[in-house]
Amino acid sequence: MEMRGIRANVQTYLWLLDGCYNSGSLLSAQKLHGKILKSGYDLENVLCDRIIDIYMGCGDLDGAVKVFDEMCDRSVSSWNKIINGFVVNKLSGRVLGLFQRMTAENVIPDEMTFSGVLRACGGGNVVFQYVHQIHARITSHGFGASTRVCNPLIDLYSKNGFIDSAKKIFDRLCSKDSVSWVAIMSGLSQNGHEIECIFLFRQIQASGTVPTPYIFSSVLSACTKIELFEVGKQLHGLVFKVGFSSETYVCNALVTLYSHSGNFISAEQIFSTMRNRDEVSYNSLISGLAQRGSSDRALELFKNMQLDCLKPDCVTVASLLSACASVGALYMGRQLHSYAIKGGMSSDIILEGSLLDLYVKCSDIDTAREFFLTTETENVVLWNVMLVAYGQLYNLSDSFEIFRQMQIEGMIPNQFTYPCILRTCTALGALDLGKQIHSQVIKTGFQLNVYVCSVLIDMYAKHGKLDTALGILRRLTEEDVVSWTAMIAGYVQHDMFAEALKLFEEMQNRGIQSDNIGFSSAISASAGIQALNQGQQIHAQSCVCGYSDDLSIGNALASLYARCGRIEEVYLAFKKIDDKDNISWNALISGFAQSGYCEEALQVFTQMKKATIEFDLFTFTSAVSAAANVANTKQGKQIHAMIIKTGYDSEIEVSNVLVTLYAKCGIIDDAKREFHAMAEKNEVSWNAMITGYSQHGFGIEALDFFQEMKKLGVMPNHVTFVGVLSACSHAGMVNEGLGYLDSMRKEHGLVPKPEHYVCVVDLLGRAGFLSHARKFIEDMPIKPDALVWRTLLSACIVHKNMEIGEFAAHHLLELEPQDAATYVLLSNIYAVTGKWNSRGRTRQRMKNMGVKKEPGRSWIEIKNSVHAFFVGDRLHPLADKIYEYLGDLNKQAANIGYVQDQCALLNDVEQGHKDPTVYIHSEKLAITFGLLSLSNSIPIRVIKNLRVCNDCHNWIKFVSKISNRAIVVRDAYRFHHFEGGTCSCRDYW
Repeated sequence: MEMRGIRANVQTYLWLLDGCYNSGSLLSAQKLHGKILKSGYDLENVLCDRIIDIYMGCGDLDGAVKVFDEMCDRSVSSWNKIINGFVVNKLSGRVLGLFQRMTAENVIPDEMTFSGVLRACGGGNVVFQYVHQIHARITSHGFGASTRVCNPLIDLYSKNGFIDSAKKIFDRLCSKDSVSWVAIMSGLSQNGHEIECIFLFRQIQASGTVPTPYIFSSVLSACTKIELFEVGKQLHGLVFKVGFSSETYVCNALVTLYSHSGNFISAEQIFSTMRNRDEVSYNSLISGLAQRGSSDRALELFKNMQLDCLKPDCVTVASLLSACASVGALYMGRQLHSYAIKGGMSSDIILEGSLLDLYVKCSDIDTAREFFLTTETENVVLWNVMLVAYGQLYNLSDSFEIFRQMQIEGMIPNQFTYPCILRTCTALGALDLGKQIHSQVIKTGFQLNVYVCSVLIDMYAKHGKLDTALGILRRLTEEDVVSWTAMIAGYVQHDMFAEALKLFEEMQNRGIQSDNIGFSSAISASAGIQALNQGQQIHAQSCVCGYSDDLSIGNALASLYARCGRIEEVYLAFKKIDDKDNISWNALISGFAQSGYCEEALQVFTQMKKATIEFDLFTFTSAVSAAANVANTKQGKQIHAMIIKTGYDSEIEVSNVLVTLYAKCGIIDDAKREFHAMAEKNEVSWNAMITGYSQHGFGIEALDFFQEMKKLGVMPNHVTFVGVLSACSHAGMVNEGLGYLDSMRKEHGLVPKPEHYVCVVDLLGRAGFLSHARKFIEDMPIKPDALVWRTLLSACIVHKNMEIGEFAAHHLLELEPQDAATYVLLSNIYAVTGKWNSRGRTRQRMKNMGVKKEPGRSWIEIKNSVHAFFVGDRLHPLADKIYEYLGDLNKQAANIGYVQDQCALLNDVEQGHKDPTVYIHSEKLAITFGLLSLSNSIPIRVIKNLRVCNDCHNWIKFVSKISNRAIVVRDAYRFHHFEGGTCSCRDYW
């Protein structure tokens, strides 16, 4: 923006500040703050508040205070932000000083203000008389019944021994929340009013309020203090009933209760089943055990907690180290390491592996390497652990250096060595290095080891070397489910769905029981080819094998139904997934988008947003693709804004689909702008622009992009040439198009595919070279498919060539005898050539076969609503007004030369009997409605499901001139940009 001289406004800076806030980048925020100061927006409160938020979030409290002090007009929200910052940083004195300043400046405090001040009073050495003064102000400002203010006030009075004052405040509350109950019950228990605490709990039950874990903790503590153990046991039953038996606070209180009552069986049972034990958990049980004389058990627990008591042996320490490694307890692990050194156990071969594993799993790679270099034993396990360590860091050079050094020192790799380095090669795309490692595998005799081979198969499959991967699988002498699953997943990844299903069936026939990954891959393969029945059968098998609740299988099943367009089944399968993740949601969005249910895909995206599920790269690309396919500009732009806000706009895949979005929505300038804004481009980026320009009829621009693409060294692929050949076709550049087809094989080593031959037939057909097109088809090195013949037949209609048209139709009907479109096209060619009897016979044949022509339909979006029109449509609420204005437009167009073409597809008899509205095609109605409804500054954008006819095309040109409006029509073949009486296709479409 700056390079283009576009001056940022407040909203722009606000978005940028949001990005800084989300990324936590203080440096970026400071730079942006400087730009805001220079631009003169430093007085905007909304920007200052956001800058304060960022500085607070990044820990720069002084920076936040400076911005606050320099604000001219501070809102109460601004004051609250600084107060909260001081509270968080435990600067109680500064909170009170700021509150006095706020009062002096006659700023009226709100609930948030008093809540912050009270929290500061509770966290510092404040004279309690000051709390009374604050309380008086709270009352005078009308917050005496506010839970936000009164909850911390109750807590303050309780902790300072003023329990009666706390009770009065509590009683005055009109609406009590769970925090209110916890504050007063905790206060009562702490101040010797345990019975009242228990009675309050009964009031909670009577009121129908569901107690929280904190409430249970408070009342259980009260029972313990006054030794009402039977009441505590009853509460334990209630805890279990409401589902809080795994809550740490509640469990700690129960452990204390049973420990004090001497029931250590229950205490230990609760302790052993706790999911998250903390210091209080240990202390409660240790304290109880110690008090009851069970010192051995208490000491044992102390040892486990501290990991530093009775002298354990190497196996014990190694086990503890493994536990530390699994939970990332690095500090405790270091203490155990020190203990091992003091005990003379550090050179033990088992302990060395456990210690190295600890540092690696805790991501302390520097310490791991330092420890590794000090080891004296020739232990292959240590080398393997280091290979894993560098693999986790995606550090291929150090991984390979460790592997090379291992060989230099004569260490013999084992079956775990090779997978460690091969996984790193796979993750980083280092296939050549992986092949070298594969050679070493063969030399050292591990070429038939199932563990090594499963990783090799995964590497080759993920890199598209499926034949090599299959060869390794076929040579295996053991039936290994992981290897088979890796191969099946590789086929699915590369869209070879039929091969994946065939291999899955073979695996089952061999008696190999699939795992969850195998089942999910097979269901995904079924989705890829929309084989609904087969996918359902595989799902049934997975349920029989005990995977009915597996997340990956549930996601694959949802994708299957979505790809097959089974809406009800999709949502039913989705509902059955217990722990839905973003993959679950993505399965629906991408499945619907790929199967053509784009509106459903966008609805699911909206639901995902409401469910506050985190979006990822795949979510955005699928949603944008769905918006592009239905030309939903509004939602597409909304998603684009979310992409920018979440920082995914720097991802090349996202930028590519955004280019496609704007191109398909008819906004080619925005597509071009998005393309040029990309920091990095790949062949998909260039293809999107070339295809976009081609669809819009800008053949020259498309070819210019192609030349620039080659100049920059970006290799074109098959998709590129589809766009290039289409551009030549739309622009009438016959010789150039034929030259590009020839260059595919000669210059770029690409073998033309059926879609390229279709483009060439279209190129020749549009230009009127029908005989040349026919000969081209006959000389094709591959058998022409239905699309090739259909393209030739369509061209024959345009150029009224019945002979070649019948020839094309004959071949087309041989391939697809039940295709309705073929009969429609054949009927049309007879009509345009005046062969009415032949046309009549064709129509009668269509009638006998039940073939119906697809009705023309057009859509236009007006004020966030999509309006659809059919031929001669009078169902629209404004139909009378639309037809009246259409009549005016026709008169104005006729005055400057427009002549309606009624006779193209109707004979004399039909023209006399047909309703005149049959000539009013849907696009005319949509455009007329757009002219009535949209302001002059907004282009008219219409989508039509069929090719726009000659008459409508001519009419729109005249209307664009008399209305002085830009009109964009997207028909089944391309975009037409009408302006000033001309069309971008230059009447060549």
